[in-house]
Amino acid sequence: CSNKLEEIRVGSYITAKGYAKLDDRANLGFELALEGFKVLGQPVADYPLNVGHKKLGCGLEANLDNRSVALRNPREKAIFKIQEAVVSGFREFMESQGFTQVHTPKIVAAGAEGGANIFKLDYFNQDAYLAQSPQFYKQTCVAFFDRVFEIAPVYRAEKHNTSRHLNEYIGLDFEMAYINSMVDVMEMETAMIKYVIEYLRSHCQNYLEMLDVKLPQIDTIPSITFMEALDFMKDRGAKNKYDLEPEDEIFLCNYAKEHWGSEFLFITHFPASKRPFYAMNDREDNRFALSFDLLFRGLEITTGGQRIHDYNEQVSKMKEMGMEPDDFKSYLSIHKYGMPPHGGLGIGLERFVMKLLDLQNVREASMFPRDVHRLEP
Repeated sequence: CSNKLEEIRVGSYITAKGYAKLDDRANLGFELALEGFKVLGQPVADYPLNVGHKKLGCGLEANLDNRSVALRNPREKAIFKIQEAVVSGFREFMESQGFTQVHTPKIVAAGAEGGANIFKLDYFNQDAYLAQSPQFYKQTCVAFFDRVFEIAPVYRAEKHNTSRHLNEYIGLDFEMAYINSMVDVMEMETAMIKYVIEYLRSHCQNYLEMLDVKLPQIDTIPSITFMEALDFMKDRGAKNKYDLEPEDEIFLCNYAKEHWGSEFLFITHFPASKRPFYAMNDREDNRFALSFDLLFRGLEITTGGQRIHDYNEQVSKMKEMGMEPDDFKSYLSIHKYGMPPHGGLGIGLERFVMKLLDLQNVREASMFPRDVHRLEP
């Protein structure tokens, strides 16, 4: 080992010999009293950010432009250790409930959601697309696995440049068969979130303390219909009679916390015309779909519901929505050969982590975010 301190600079990688001692002034609460060290790697340029500070103290763009350096800061790294634990807790819970993990294609022939927010590819002189969701494949898999989940990238070609949108994000998806109603899916999600929160408490205490995270308390999650939500907001003059605007989600979460003591809120029975073609319509009022969103601290983090499992019903709804069933022969084959009643959901991992950690921008919860302006690093 060497003892020449001038050999060390910010960014040096070393092996060190010494002893640890507590020191409240240190970022992590202790210091290493050096007795000797060996330099393993040296930078050839000065750091563009103050990585050694408790907080980076720079703007988001500077952080993202210098991401490989920013993530060396303990607080920045802690975000993704917590994110890793969310994924691990999700997987552990799903497996405990008899779900099988699957891996579905991300290059597809048709988008699950359709519309303009889909990335188009030239696939050996054929049109192909980046998957907006594993929806079609999740439904296929419940026919033989009963319960499936996936943790994988999702691609949306939305031109939104907001603090809540990414064009590539990680989806936590599950689908389950033999349900009685979409309530079964909602109850499964509630149990999963409870499990993940407890998993974080037991596996990430030091990271949670470092970021001063206040984890939510969950007993049951209140649920209201979309029409009830509009009624709650009538004095505010809700702008959209078919969906929720960002300011609506904030208002409804504040209402849920004040009146029901919950930071989570389910909104159910959205207008059928604004939900995907595979969403089952309410038997009692077919203007509404058996579809729900889960709001958390003012932001939608989940969309889910019961799917159509009957072949004729699915074909009929496609036609009602102006779609051509022949364009979806592969998808419809799962209905054609029989499906059990089923439903599921998708959770945006980065959105969930953003709200768990009280971050201001979803990009802070993406290790290398992709948005309308960013393809690097």
